[in-house]
Amino acid sequence: SRKETEMNNDILLWEHGAPGFEEGYGQPQPSLTPYLCENGKGRGSVIVCPGGAYMVRSEGEAGCIAEMYRDAGYNAFVLNYRIRPYKYPTQLLDINRAVRVVRYNAKRWGINPDRIAVTGFSAGGHLCVMGVEHFDTGLGDAASDEIDRVSSRPDAGILCYPVVSFTEYVNEGTRDTLLGENADPALLRRLSGEESVREDTPPVFIWHTADDQVVPVENSLRLALALRQKNIPFELHVFPHGYHGLGLAQDQPDAAQWTGLACSWLARLGF
Repeated sequence: SRKETEMNNDILLWEHGAPGFEEGYGQPQPSLTPYLCENGKGRGSVIVCPGGAYMVRSEGEAGCIAEMYRDAGYNAFVLNYRIRPYKYPTQLLDINRAVRVVRYNAKRWGINPDRIAVTGFSAGGHLCVMGVEHFDTGLGDAASDEIDRVSSRPDAGILCYPVVSFTEYVNEGTRDTLLGENADPALLRRLSGEESVREDTPPVFIWHTADDQVVPVENSLRLALALRQKNIPFELHVFPHGYHGLGLAQDQPDAAQWTGLACSWLARLGF
């Protein structure tokens, strides 16, 4: 069937080429890799953003995560967003557009358009923080591209040991790859998740390990506090041990609980 053929292939975010695309960078056009449920009709979906400091996209935080969500009954997509040498705002354009593409095609793919979550790891977590805080900018109804008229606001965010802050407890590699080494302090603040929570930020699920040596747990703690101050619903789990980049965390029995907890949280939100 047409749906099956379509769903076995990556879906380009922009059919006629992404804005700011540079052939010379040697990367493909940004796209979504679909992992749709056979029985996921009318269910929600999750867009997965692997980590990698905006330098690479980590394999251990990509397809296996989408398969976990699909096995739990959620439609999933891996976002193949652009990485270095691309800089901000390219990655934000990619996640905003990914939410729009899924929402625009929801009926065709049998997905609930009001139940689209983003989930990200480390720098992919930062990408999702941007996604839940910096959405629906642009022309809106005046956009010439029909997809750009659809809302880019995710309905939920799941942040896994996320990079949040570019001002304190900073993972410098992620910050400098995205923004360059001498970024404007105002931009650093704007793209620090704890500084930019909106009144209409969607509910957020966060997990981290207390002894993460790469992205300090304070990133998640500060974001949780900022969400609390704006009365945005959130769930926060800090597991005592686990190295950075755990992914499914199958070798860490405590942290491995995150998958069940996150799926239960989605179910309570009606996904």
